[in-house]
Amino acid sequence: MTSRTEEVSQTRNRNELTIVRVFDAPREAVWKAWTDPERAKRWWGPEGFTAPFIKIDLRVGGKYLFCMRSPDGKDYWSTGVYREIVPLQRIVSTDSFADEKGNVVPASHYGMPSDLPMEMLVTVTFEELGGKTRMTLRHVGLPAGEQSKMAEQGWNASFDKLAKALK
Repeated sequence: MTSRTEEVSQTRNRNELTIVRVFDAPREAVWKAWTDPERAKRWWGPEGFTAPFIKIDLRVGGKYLFCMRSPDGKDYWSTGVYREIVPLQRIVSTDSFADEKGNVVPASHYGMPSDLPMEMLVTVTFEELGGKTRMTLRHVGLPAGEQSKMAEQGWNASFDKLAKALK
């Protein structure tokens, strides 16, 4: 098993967060964890959060709608449009806060600062490493500071859950 220091690499540039993780699972399994709604429900959201609703229309121009529920029962919805899909290699999509109907809403809808943009861009790549998978996430458009730190913590906590779900 890879140590945590080898497994996690991250950089925070201005308005961009990059996280690289190596999962002890084949690329196809990691891909399915991102693209199959029932599998995504197992890991989406930080520890203590659940994902009671996930809809994925995996095609260029297709949309996703995810609900992440906090431990105290508050729902946070997100949506986006798939811009590029290269099976088993890359997913590029927009990322926005949403209401339960999939309408884009400002971050302030959830009591977050208004400096978060209405739309960001997420790119996830999957690289085969002899039975393991190097996954790289780029989240572009995050303002520097507290919101970027919170997104980094949230993604990493979700990826910890993903590592468990892949076992």
